[in-house]
Amino acid sequence: MSIDLTASQAERRAEELDALDAILPFDRRDQLATLLTDEDVATLKHLASEGMGDNTLRALASDLGYLEAWCQLATENPLPWPAPESLLLKFVAHHLWDPIRRAEDPSHGMPAEVEEGLRARDLLKVNGPHAPDTVRRRLTSWSILTRWRGLTGCFDGPSLKAALRLAVRASARPRQRKSKKAVTADVLAQLLLACAGESLVNVRDRALLLIAFASGGRRRSEVAALRVEDLTEEEPVRVDPTDKNSPPLPCLSIRLGRTKTTTSNDHEQVFLIGRPVMALRRWLEEANIQYGPVFRRIDQWRNIDRRALTPQSVNLILKSRCNQAGLDPALFSAHGLRSGYLTEAANRGIPLPEAMQQSRHKSVTQAASYYNNAERKHGRAARLII
Repeated sequence: MSIDLTASQAERRAEELDALDAILPFDRRDQLATLLTDEDVATLKHLASEGMGDNTLRALASDLGYLEAWCQLATENPLPWPAPESLLLKFVAHHLWDPIRRAEDPSHGMPAEVEEGLRARDLLKVNGPHAPDTVRRRLTSWSILTRWRGLTGCFDGPSLKAALRLAVRASARPRQRKSKKAVTADVLAQLLLACAGESLVNVRDRALLLIAFASGGRRRSEVAALRVEDLTEEEPVRVDPTDKNSPPLPCLSIRLGRTKTTTSNDHEQVFLIGRPVMALRRWLEEANIQYGPVFRRIDQWRNIDRRALTPQSVNLILKSRCNQAGLDPALFSAHGLRSGYLTEAANRGIPLPEAMQQSRHKSVTQAASYYNNAERKHGRAARLII
């Protein structure tokens, strides 16, 4: 059975997906329209109306499109709901496999015709087994969508858990960091020097980098989604809170709203003090932004777009500034601002709970890993022979 739709079906589905244009990237909309079923689109629209986070919906839509295409190619049938355990096991076997055994047995892992079909649709780009985290995420998305359809799947079954555990071990693929290097304070200083000019783009990028770092290492999606309405002026604070005669510093709070790990009802906020506040005020004043998105695209004629920068644009801005600063852009990504904030906090001896109040990490284990690495570098255990 072909997974290709007629032109009229794809056009109609694309129009339906227009209702989700704030969630689904425009360049992905047409592709998803050829992959998703009417029931899939209805489920996504329902999740949007229920207030599920935009980033979560983007990931769900992308994963669902991939699963639909993979299932059609692997079984010649549409994705069934709920999926039988055998199909879940097949998915694991197709995506996590032993490279050594594959060299000896071409039938091991994903079949060639399935791989070719996914590559032809630009859905498969990796060579070799998938990253375990990608497979786990897609299984989680599959499970979430199954539950939201009012069905019960086999995602907690012992067979799937055992197969996933063994397959991860066999695939022998090391975990990759989202950013190979952290954007710590010294790196940030180099990036700020790279945008030290007085042009509008430089003013914007300085504010963006300072806000993203100082607010706890905000995710690129959170930086892109920041709106003027989320900013609240606070009473100035002292450079030294214990000295009433120390100079005052400007302060404002940022309401985070819905993030990767929260909902819009959580009302979480972080504070900005001093230099980042001044940089942000200058950008808003020079760009004459009084409401709506804080960070926006600027064209070659200095025209400022009404729409917000995309999360990808935030990442590209950081990489561009790395290049201008003489740093290797391949070693840094926007996530480096997040890891860099915690690494810097650890290097300066700031207690982990205090740093997590600003970064809003939910996982102590994840946040503590940056502290552990910093302590190990400065500890004696790694310095027995120097």
